[in-house]
Amino acid sequence: MRFRRPGRFRELVERQLDLFADDDADLLNEAVEAEAAYRAAPAGEAEEAYGDYQLVVDAIADRLLDIRESYARTLDDEAAQEYAAEFTREATKRYRRYATLLADLDEI
Repeated sequence: MRFRRPGRFRELVERQLDLFADDDADLLNEAVEAEAAYRAAPAGEAEEAYGDYQLVVDAIADRLLDIRESYARTLDDEAAQEYAAEFTREATKRYRRYATLLADLDEI
């Protein structure tokens, strides 16, 4: 088993994600409700319910991306890359299903 040494941005990222959880609690709750509605939807309504759920997931992903990119713009290129990697790693741990956009963008 490999243990990762905490990055220099870990504490900052954790605080940012804590604030996100507080500030965007309604959005996160909306995602839980939309997913439940999709899972409970009858066959004829499932596609629309999934679309509603995906809109909320996209809004969460956009919000996480905005947080990451806003702070990264304040750093030099090397630090910005290190910070973005740390943010993506931690956001994915906490919000796996909502943070895939971050990892996808890093692969481009």
